[in-house]
Amino acid sequence: MDHKKIKYNLWLFRCSYRYRFKPVINNFISILQKQVFLSIIIFFSVITFRYYILDTNTEINAIASFSENDGISSPSLINNSSKESALEHAKKHTDPTYVCPMHSDVLSNDPDATCPICGMDLVIIENLDGEEGIVSISPRVVNMLGVQTKKVKKRTLYRRIDSFGNIKYDENKIRHVHLRTDGWVEYLAVKTLGERVKKGDLLFKVYSPKLVNAQEELLQSLNMKNMSLLSASRDRLVSLGMSKHQIRKIEKYKKPIPLVSYYAPQNGVVAELNIREGMYVKPSKSIISLADMMTVWLVANIFESQSDWVKIGDRAEVELSFMPGKIWEGTVEYIYPVLDSKTRSLEVRLRFNNPNEMLKANMYADVNIFVNPKRNALTIPRESLIRTGEGDRVIISLGDGKFKPVSVKIGIESNNKVEILDGLQEGYEVVVSSQFLIDSESSLRASLSRLSGN
Repeated sequence: MDHKKIKYNLWLFRCSYRYRFKPVINNFISILQKQVFLSIIIFFSVITFRYYILDTNTEINAIASFSENDGISSPSLINNSSKESALEHAKKHTDPTYVCPMHSDVLSNDPDATCPICGMDLVIIENLDGEEGIVSISPRVVNMLGVQTKKVKKRTLYRRIDSFGNIKYDENKIRHVHLRTDGWVEYLAVKTLGERVKKGDLLFKVYSPKLVNAQEELLQSLNMKNMSLLSASRDRLVSLGMSKHQIRKIEKYKKPIPLVSYYAPQNGVVAELNIREGMYVKPSKSIISLADMMTVWLVANIFESQSDWVKIGDRAEVELSFMPGKIWEGTVEYIYPVLDSKTRSLEVRLRFNNPNEMLKANMYADVNIFVNPKRNALTIPRESLIRTGEGDRVIISLGDGKFKPVSVKIGIESNNKVEILDGLQEGYEVVVSSQFLIDSESSLRASLSRLSGN
């Protein structure tokens, strides 16, 4: 009985713990976890507050102590307006005086620092006191940056028309060979287009019944010794295309020439070849065209809006892709009176001497025509000009390593030169290399000066 009673009491205890005490214990543990989590949040908040607030106060106290050590009697940073403020004085200690020669945005006040981009040692840059925008650079840095300058000069500038064109035969130097009677081409000495011939070279031979009959009449007049008929026979052969040399040959040998030879009237290349051996030809047919290549034409196209700019005699420069860097100089010789209805462009003609025949027909060319010359224009090299959204400016050299940016007003541009309307004077030295680094340094120092209130 006692043993069963003990088991019964244990069973009652277990039931009472499970249904009465366990929920209470679980609630206690949950409350304890929340308290621990809240304590952690409070701990980190205190640490953060101490890091940001107390350290800031320390910096302010340090700035104030710097001000007192440098002679500022009043410790107040607000009410002491008659003397240098702590912020202004602290800027003197923190203003970077060393810069990377290649990256002007890398600044430091540590003389032993190096550029994190290129690894070069930082060099000192001194700003000229009292004059905003002027930058003073040591001679060593000037040499490292490769600073080069050129003088502002007066010269003649031209408005430039950029165009294109094609090389063509000089039509004044083209000779067309025609027959003055009909006949058959029995022999052709020139058989390919573009073949080169010299004056007097044989071109072809023709059999013409009319020429044979005219030669027979000449021989009959010669045998009759009738001078009037003889003269008329000679004139007829000349009118039919025979040369005086051929006529004398007929009179000498007393027999006709069945195949009449035709010779090149000038030096040149075969520009047209419209016959083959055995063809029947008439006087109206152009047989051969010979083009002299000692001079050539270049026909350039000008936009309709620029058609009133160009005048006969304007200077032009031509460059071809097969020989880059080689410039051919010429003048506008003729302006065609008709505008092309398809391209809406005007054709102008230039003539070039071509003694070595380097210029070939149908070559494409870039053409620059210089029109409306402007005398005594103040000019600078185009590479020295710095273009920005706020305007144009250049860097001028003041000597002794001092440089200053100057705003300018520009005019026309021509042949890598820019006209200056305002901002510079003749004789000024403008920077043509590394000017962007100097300009960025000047802008950076001007920005720091504005931020500091100077």
